[in-house]
Amino acid sequence: MITKENIDRLAGNGSNVLDSAGNKIGSIGQLYLDDRTEDPSWATVKTGLFGTSESFVPLAEATVDGDDIRVPYTKDQVKDAPRVDPDGHLSETDEDRLFEHYGLGANGAYTGTTGTAGVGTGVGTDSHTGTTGTDAGTRPVGTGDYDDAAGSRGAVGHDTSGPTTDDAMTRSEEQLHVGTESRETGRARLRKYIVTENVTQTVPVSREEVRVEREPITDANAGDALDGPDLSEEEHEVVLREERPVVEKETVPVERVRLDKETVTDQETVSEEVRKEQIETDGDDNGRLR
Repeated sequence: MITKENIDRLAGNGSNVLDSAGNKIGSIGQLYLDDRTEDPSWATVKTGLFGTSESFVPLAEATVDGDDIRVPYTKDQVKDAPRVDPDGHLSETDEDRLFEHYGLGANGAYTGTTGTAGVGTGVGTDSHTGTTGTDAGTRPVGTGDYDDAAGSRGAVGHDTSGPTTDDAMTRSEEQLHVGTESRETGRARLRKYIVTENVTQTVPVSREEVRVEREPITDANAGDALDGPDLSEEEHEVVLREERPVVEKETVPVERVRLDKETVTDQETVSEEVRKEQIETDGDDNGRLR
């Protein structure tokens, strides 16, 4: 038996309806609740090409098979069920036709599920049950209790874009988070090499030159002049000297050089596109939307 505890797992979860042999009949479209017990009593099965057709199948004898539902009916029997518009309201007449098709009896198996709402469709309708004659308000799962006196109920509407979800849209948007990362941009090295350049300096140098001096014979030097033979051949020699530049080189340290790093902070503007969702209303509201 399918209970309301199974609703969250079966509704809008891509669950399937299987026959008694475990073969897929179709995917679950909507679940309909009994308006008194709130247990699932009917399900719509999407069949046909791309699931374009929906057929009702009773859940009185259905069982849960993992995330799927197993029913004691064949695929042809489900596909040939009377066509009922799955608009969130199942009338007494519609139920009688469906009960008769599945051989459950028009009244004997009737459980008073008139006016049920599809799970996740967000449609709740007031209706009178054919068996009790009393007002029975139905509500979709998750929309809160129906207040007949105040005439209020939860959110209305149903999902037309895909699998049944809940009673509201979620609007999302992208947000830009900007940070920094460190990456290598280059390398710096110290390299020592030898170059040759000309250095010019001026240094004074001296030299000796010969100068002939003559002096007359006087009483003071007459003795030196007369010392020696009267006539002779003689030589007199003088050693001359001069200075020349002498170049010597030596290696001396002149400075110490090393590499260091400093951090410089600049301001850089980042521009990027982000997407966001917008929600708008569409339809003939006749001025009723606020």
